[in-house]
Amino acid sequence: MRHIQVLPDLLISQIAAGEVVERPASVLKELLENALDAEATEIQVTLDQGGAKRVQVDDNGAGLAKEDLPLALARHATSKIRSLDDLQGVATMGFRGEAIASIASVARLSIASRAKNEAHAWTIGSEGGNGNSAKPAARATGTTVLVEDLYFNTPARKKFLRTEQTEFGHCEETFRRAALARPDVAFTLKHNGRVSAHLRAQAIGERAAALLGREFLDASFAVEVQAGPLRLYGVAGTPQAARARADAQYLYVNGRYVRDRMLSHAVRESYRDQLHGERQPAYLLFLELDPRGVDVNVHPAKTEVRFRDAGAIHQFVFHALKRALSPSAADAPVAYARPAASGVGLQQGFQLAQPAQAYQAFMSAAISATALPATEVSPPLGFALAQLHGVYILAQNEAGLVLVDMHAAHERIVMEKLKSGLDAGAIARQNLLVPAVLALDALDVATAEENSEALEKLGLETSVSGPNELAVRSAPALLAGGDIAGLTRNVLKDIREYGASEVLAARQNELLATMACHAAVRANRMLTLTEMNALLREMEETERSGSCNHGRPTWYQLSMADLDRLFLRGQ
Repeated sequence: MRHIQVLPDLLISQIAAGEVVERPASVLKELLENALDAEATEIQVTLDQGGAKRVQVDDNGAGLAKEDLPLALARHATSKIRSLDDLQGVATMGFRGEAIASIASVARLSIASRAKNEAHAWTIGSEGGNGNSAKPAARATGTTVLVEDLYFNTPARKKFLRTEQTEFGHCEETFRRAALARPDVAFTLKHNGRVSAHLRAQAIGERAAALLGREFLDASFAVEVQAGPLRLYGVAGTPQAARARADAQYLYVNGRYVRDRMLSHAVRESYRDQLHGERQPAYLLFLELDPRGVDVNVHPAKTEVRFRDAGAIHQFVFHALKRALSPSAADAPVAYARPAASGVGLQQGFQLAQPAQAYQAFMSAAISATALPATEVSPPLGFALAQLHGVYILAQNEAGLVLVDMHAAHERIVMEKLKSGLDAGAIARQNLLVPAVLALDALDVATAEENSEALEKLGLETSVSGPNELAVRSAPALLAGGDIAGLTRNVLKDIREYGASEVLAARQNELLATMACHAAVRANRMLTLTEMNALLREMEETERSGSCNHGRPTWYQLSMADLDRLFLRGQ
């Protein structure tokens, strides 16, 4: 029979280390959070062998007094909370008071620190949890924490470390998350004696460009929404700039990087009818709220949170980002007039990556172009010049040349109108002069009979005209002249598979996108200049007109500078 006994403090710390110190990147995360909590404005990270040999963080923060150094190595000793009330409204990155003790139990650790107004610094060390007394040291105000030989006393854990490059990759991502969270702080990263990153204090847009790439920033728009105590801000990529992988998604709650399914779902839903296939949006977003509205004490790693009113937070993030994604093409000149270097700009469509391809297409057809009236100000998408191969509209605006995919653009216009109609209760219908008669199987006919009310909300009035026949007597007004038979078959298929209530709720956008595709002007249909200009004006008034219902771009802008480069003007 085994008796219950109290575990030694060192073993307790090593058990805690199993949750807190997964790898060198975990050590770096804890040290960076302490430096930021100390209100540092400059932080330098030094790594050797991917962090397995050395993780060192130097900061110019408030520093620690001599009497605080031994407590820094003790378990559950912290300056950040004093009571349960403090724990319920944590406003600092760290608060548990166990990270340093856990790290010290599985590594060789030393701390050198000088508090403000102190004559000199003090240093203290620990090897595998065995600490020594503080000694005088020399350094400026701030703190240096040095962690060496991680897992030197727990070889079984050390075996789980990956290659040096893999561990450095995790450390680099941890560094990136911290640096993105605080663009007002200067950061430096060194690995094996080589500087990998040097970031000055800068605006959020420039920090995003430095760490996520200039391409990310140039294809992003600003987000800034506040409702009472809730605020969402940052930058988010346009739907056209979505990626194959979710490798550029950074979400922070009160400055803390988090992985939260509810928030990720809210963001994804806001892009729902604008992403092509399984592509992933890119974003750097910050959610601010009362600290008492979120519980960060869910997991030792502190990347998981729990909201006290998750539903309200989800709706706020969803609607805030959806609205930011919804400006019409009328806002387009704002994007192109704003230099990329200024930070974050709203961008509808996106600039052509290879202007030479556009040039070849432009020159492959005879185009009769009319110049803009000298006294008339060009609207955002300009005035139509011509139609190219019955597929694209070419227009001239003040910035240069606009190329429009007329089917994709019209598809979005119809989609938004259908949405508005359904939101109002039902989509406007138009009686057909000659009913469209469809040959269907008995189950489809029965589905139509049983769900006539749902079909009418979608603008379809049907009646049974035979055992395997259905007559469509009225259709959505916007689809007049469209493929009524194909549309009806698709709607019935969805209702059979998902049920009418699901089709009208969760799958509403997918269904309306299908309807819009049936109604949109088809390729190879020749339009007059009047019809082309009417389409451009409707695009300017339509939300989300920069992409079609499947996430593909509806238009591109070739600026005069792009055209000048194309023809080597000024070179």
